[in-house]
Amino acid sequence: MKRNYRIGLIVPSSNTTMETEIPAMLRARSEEIDPDVTFTFHSSRMRMQHVTKEELAQMDKDSDRCAIELSDARCDAMAYACLVAIMSQGAGYHECSETRLQRVARENGAPIPVISSAGALIAGIEALGVKRVAVVAPYVKPLTELVVGYIQSYGIEVTDSVSLEVADNLAVGRLDPMNLPAVVDGLDLSRAEALVLSACVQMPSLPAIQVVEDKVGLPVLSAATATVYRLLTVLELDPIVPRAGRLLSGRTEQA
Repeated sequence: MKRNYRIGLIVPSSNTTMETEIPAMLRARSEEIDPDVTFTFHSSRMRMQHVTKEELAQMDKDSDRCAIELSDARCDAMAYACLVAIMSQGAGYHECSETRLQRVARENGAPIPVISSAGALIAGIEALGVKRVAVVAPYVKPLTELVVGYIQSYGIEVTDSVSLEVADNLAVGRLDPMNLPAVVDGLDLSRAEALVLSACVQMPSLPAIQVVEDKVGLPVLSAATATVYRLLTVLELDPIVPRAGRLLSGRTEQA
């Protein structure tokens, strides 16, 4: 039986990648894996131009409004699509945020699952059954350190990381994903069990995920692929997308 799912996206106002990579993965799934299941995408935006701790905290206050707007559209699931906005608020904040936004949607008549890219990244790493990862992030170093600390608060060791030092969020969205294989060359992967190729849903990485995974011989994921994994899981659909790395291959520890 054919079924269409409405996906709500809570997105920073300057984000130009979330609404590109998430639909690309789910449309590829429909075209190549399960044509009876399709998706439409519906966004609400929170104002943010520069990736600073202050702007991220101010932006996060808008997420309740976004959840109300998207619940008006009776989406089937919602994803809060700014990893660092959550992780910069301190360990465990994604759980508080998801619970609050789910309550907001429920009180507006839409009892639906709400996930975050921050929580999805943690869940994706855990689904791979690994405990040590290397991380690529576009942020300035102090924000990358907050992300590293957040990941490590869940018992996952970050063995090495690189910060690309891009503070302007529009500039992050213009980064060439095919430069990432060269960036990875500068990482020490000797102890890593997996690689987070983009710890940011605004930094494009999808075209490089499978390329880098084939090159380094480790599972490669991103905030975006982890978000898709979590969305499919909460919708009780097989988390499989072609050419999007091990996490979405159907061959994870939890698949």
